[in-house]
Amino acid sequence: MPWPGAAAGVEAEQAGTAAFVTGEFADHDPYVSMASMVASTSHAKCGPGIAYAFSRTPFAHATALRQLSRQAPGRLFAGLGSGAFRINRDWLSVPPDRPVARIGETVQALRAFLHAENGERVVFKGEFYDIDAKIQAPILGKLDIPIILGAFNKRMIQEAARVADGIIGHGLFTSRWWNDVVRPNSGDGLEYGWVITAINDDDPDRAILDARRMVGFYLTVKTYDPYIDFHGWQEPVERIRAAFAKGDMDGVATNVTDEMLESITLCGTTERARQLLAARAGGLPRDIAFFSSPSFLVGRKRVESYARASLGLIGDVTS
Repeated sequence: MPWPGAAAGVEAEQAGTAAFVTGEFADHDPYVSMASMVASTSHAKCGPGIAYAFSRTPFAHATALRQLSRQAPGRLFAGLGSGAFRINRDWLSVPPDRPVARIGETVQALRAFLHAENGERVVFKGEFYDIDAKIQAPILGKLDIPIILGAFNKRMIQEAARVADGIIGHGLFTSRWWNDVVRPNSGDGLEYGWVITAINDDDPDRAILDARRMVGFYLTVKTYDPYIDFHGWQEPVERIRAAFAKGDMDGVATNVTDEMLESITLCGTTERARQLLAARAGGLPRDIAFFSSPSFLVGRKRVESYARASLGLIGDVTS
């Protein structure tokens, strides 16, 4: 699950959570969060899911992973994502073009740093990176940390299959999208993915509203247009984007259809979430599926509450 903080994280690990992820945004750094994750857990896997690939150099990703690996040997993975066009251009001030080719090289350059033995030069030459690092200190040594890519559309999924150890599917995915688009193009690598999960037995309507807002927020991004076309959701998404442009968050939620909600999320009461989860059998990531609390317009206490409530579903997955 997304890292809910040390107290809830320990509780979640004891309940059987196999892995924790942390994301990246304007108010949280994935590797800072990972420091808390590895310090507070003992056996669960930990990694960003995702870190913006281009917000750091391959060297910077590698140094963070090397330092964290000393606290959690064998427990780390590195999940990278290309980020949205506007984030790269306007927030990070990095070239936003050709993200598929660029992230492919990022994976290879990062792996060069992670696999470097002591005394070896770290060398990688490509179109986007030209690295020749003679690190004259006994601090290296090969680290087998899986590198997985956040991949949504077909070309990025195929690139992940080519250069990475697996994929992280986006929380918007449906069983149809996973089985018809993701899996046929992802090869035999690791399959991670997250499911938007909001459970509140005392106030299920609030949980449903938070899930609707999260889905609507994601659907405002044009990167997901092929997915929208695949499902035939063009008209409601147009209304969602129009409402979002006006700052009408109620309109964003209202225009998320019941079909979207039920095929994307697990929400409402625990029993209803169980039914929705059962309906997605065979359409979830093969290796690890994360229960992810909605975070758009949701306070930290409620995010933590949703995280704890989702622990009730672990038995449905592991049994």
